Amino acid sequence: MDSQIDKSNFRQFILQVPDQFEEGLRLGKDVKIEGDFSQVCISGMGGSALPANLLRTYIHSINDGKPVEIFINRYYSLPPEAVGKNTLNFIASYSGNTEETLSSLEEIKSENLPFVGFSSGGKLEDICKSANAPHVKLPVPFPNYQPRMGTGYFFSSMLQALINQGLVSDFSPEIKENASRLKDYMEKYEQKGRELATKLSGKTPVIYASPKYKSVAMIWKIKLNENSKTPAFWNFFPELNHNEMVGFTNPQSKFFVIMLRDRDDNPRNLKRYEATEGLLKEKSIESEIIDMDGSDVFSKMFLSICLADWASYYLALEYQQDPTPVDMVEKLKKILA
Repeated sequence: MDSQIDKSNFRQFILQVPDQFEEGLRLGKDVKIEGDFSQVCISGMGGSALPANLLRTYIHSINDGKPVEIFINRYYSLPPEAVGKNTLNFIASYSGNTEETLSSLEEIKSENLPFVGFSSGGKLEDICKSANAPHVKLPVPFPNYQPRMGTGYFFSSMLQALINQGLVSDFSPEIKENASRLKDYMEKYEQKGRELATKLSGKTPVIYASPKYKSVAMIWKIKLNENSKTPAFWNFFPELNHNEMVGFTNPQSKFFVIMLRDRDDNPRNLKRYEATEGLLKEKSIESEIIDMDGSDVFSKMFLSICLADWASYYLALEYQQDPTPVDMVEKLKKILA
């Protein structure tokens, strides 16, 4: 760690991630609301919204055909399809003070809809207490801790709440076992991330994945934005081959394309990775295919995100940027206030 650049020891934030899942399951163990629900709406922004997409992907892989739908709300009001007594609302804001999320909560309260709060404190915790609604108090394990690094707390506490409601099969033992295995990859992935950061330096990263793991590609993009302080973009196969790929005919910047490949993907989709790599090479666009480690959906998602953490961390150091603060976000909040 370079303490002159990484002033908050962001590296320690990454190393701590595998421990979040068991703690999150514990935090959610007593959360339950009376009622019969067939869908869930998760309201959140930024780092507090990242777990929602991953949770939906994971639940679709384990839930044995149970009819639970997950909607994700990143706005000031609820999506129309999520308004109703059969919807269980999760309100996610690490700080507890996110403007858009609290606005959605006001609508939920005005409609007398059921909700659970997930935050480290703030106004959200106060509202939950005054409304006698369940609240999961998320840890702040380090000073200057960032919501984008607390995905494991959100993911596992929300999953436990859904298990308690009978909406999701109980895979908590598997979660604990798989989370503990993440530690085995840390040294390898730190080195791999450092090497990848060297390749990305001075270029605009573009992340591609399959439809199943498009939320992972999006998180890679966000980690690069917030940790490395650089533009980055994402898309997924096969859609990108029908439009975005053509944009590299006349590139206006230096790009580096990372393709996250799931070996269990549709064989026809898998053929697109190397074919696309070849076409990009013809246009002098650098790229790299990275096979996703892991034998199950949970491991593939979170191992890939672990690599994103390390790559974006070391790219930040390459750029002499402290990976922790998000100054532009804070400036915007002041302007809007």
